[in-house]
Amino acid sequence: MKINLANIKKAKNLLNKSECIAIPTETVYGLAGNAYSDRACKKIFKLKKRPKNNPLIVHYYDFRELKKDCNFDERFIRLYKQFCPGPLTFVLNKKKHSNISKIVTNKKNSLAVRFPKHPVTRNLLKNLKFPLAAPSANISSRVSAVTSADVKADFGKKIKYILEGGKSTIGVESTIIDLRKKSKILRLGGLDTKTIERVLRKKIPLYINPSKISAPGQFKVHYSPGIPIRLNVKKIKKEEAYLLIRKQKVNKSNYYFLSKNGNLKEAAKNLYSTLRKIKKNKYKSIAVSKIPNKGLGKTINDRLLRASKF
Repeated sequence: MKINLANIKKAKNLLNKSECIAIPTETVYGLAGNAYSDRACKKIFKLKKRPKNNPLIVHYYDFRELKKDCNFDERFIRLYKQFCPGPLTFVLNKKKHSNISKIVTNKKNSLAVRFPKHPVTRNLLKNLKFPLAAPSANISSRVSAVTSADVKADFGKKIKYILEGGKSTIGVESTIIDLRKKSKILRLGGLDTKTIERVLRKKIPLYINPSKISAPGQFKVHYSPGIPIRLNVKKIKKEEAYLLIRKQKVNKSNYYFLSKNGNLKEAAKNLYSTLRKIKKNKYKSIAVSKIPNKGLGKTINDRLLRASKF
């Protein structure tokens, strides 16, 4: 991808002034601000209408920058070498004298960090003197944005600038692993947990506790298009959109397909854009056919289950 340096410069100037902008990543678009600035971080929470107890993920260019803010061990090094930059977020112990805003962590001693792969955002991070706090660029509990148009639809002129980067190639948020003590997965995401287990050579439990939020994506209600969703449906209701994993030979305008042949990677990439399209087409509810609960199918099912709690 060709990098527009004028756009990078504009984004940098706004971030240096503690403004918030939207940035592209391979997972979803992020609402970014200086992670060392209380002022910038407060703006992120206000714009997203985000609960204060829902911590932010901080984005770094590489682990050398991270050394100022966090402690990490050999598990982190192994995973970093294998998957970063990429769709994996680490929850680590924050250093006592870190400059990370307490607003980012809700005054906790832990920090969620990621190294995004998108070339535009990597170029931006390389040219900044601070990491970026950047949750997904959408209103809290709603569907994440995978294009600049999605961000504009959610925020309009409330955001100073949207750094263009095309459509997100993965389309769902990062997988989150907690490495503070025993390894555990806190959020399913764009990286299959089995690949993480192969690197660490051990089974890693999934731990999600909505009453004890330690990372993003753990609330019961999340990723909602704003209309009811029914899961594992075989028979749909009248005037209901039908979401299926693979394309079928039917000529019905209310049928929406996540992939051509059931490819879970393709389905994950198309999930949020399809949910937004259904809402835009003014359907009052969505029926979802059974999604295979394996690989990225687990991530898709996680998102749809939380969206169905709306």
